[in-house]
Amino acid sequence: MIQRRGFLTIAAASLLAVASGCRKPSSSNALRVGMDLNYPPFEMQDHSGEAAGISVELAKALATRLGRPLEIVPMDFSGLIPALKSGNIDLILSSMTATDERRKSILFSEPYAHTGLALLVGKNSSIQSIQDINKPSAKLTVKTGTTGDSWAQANLPQAQRVAFDDPAACVQEVAQGRADAFIYDQLSILRYSMKNAATTRGLLDPFVSEAWAVGIAQGNTSLEQKVNTFLNDFRKDRGFEKLGDQFLSEEKKEMEAAGIPFMLR
Repeated sequence: MIQRRGFLTIAAASLLAVASGCRKPSSSNALRVGMDLNYPPFEMQDHSGEAAGISVELAKALATRLGRPLEIVPMDFSGLIPALKSGNIDLILSSMTATDERRKSILFSEPYAHTGLALLVGKNSSIQSIQDINKPSAKLTVKTGTTGDSWAQANLPQAQRVAFDDPAACVQEVAQGRADAFIYDQLSILRYSMKNAATTRGLLDPFVSEAWAVGIAQGNTSLEQKVNTFLNDFRKDRGFEKLGDQFLSEEKKEMEAAGIPFMLR
């Protein structure tokens, strides 16, 4: 889903570690994939500073299929589309929601993940749905620049909206009773509710459905076709199922137990 994260949330030292440890020397044939490495377990850094996560594994498999060396280009999420449009990267693979607004400036592959906007509320909150939020007395938190942020601005005009660069700050506002709800993607809400089970609960049925896809520069239909072919074959080979088992086994079980289809499919 989702737009996220600000440049200042990644320390300069971490960026240097990524630049030296994760990015291979540029070559004219390198597949340059832009990511914001601040959204585990999809895009993150491991203990040695290397790029890691579901999206990284997906990018590795794609680069192998295309016969090109992979170059992960870490950057702030808000800089991904400008970097793609300027030719500084070839693809965006960073849990990005394929919105109509974004389609005006870039191409998107077929979806590889299906999610939606959900709510994190207090453990003992009376809130049962998004309809309970649209009132002057309600205070909600959002992650700056996300689809949850833009949706709240457009659809919850009466609520008090407070935006943070760090989603963990949004969670703390709810957990400590300073906010009534946090709007974010379904999987993250599930993970935050599991981590903060004593103080929060997740309303996981999405009130807005979303899909994540690979971002591709306008006009590059050849690469678009190659990415789509790869995604279809990766799906047939159970690649997404394996990534879910590797990185999100507990969350996958929780979603399936709740009757919610797992997002990677």
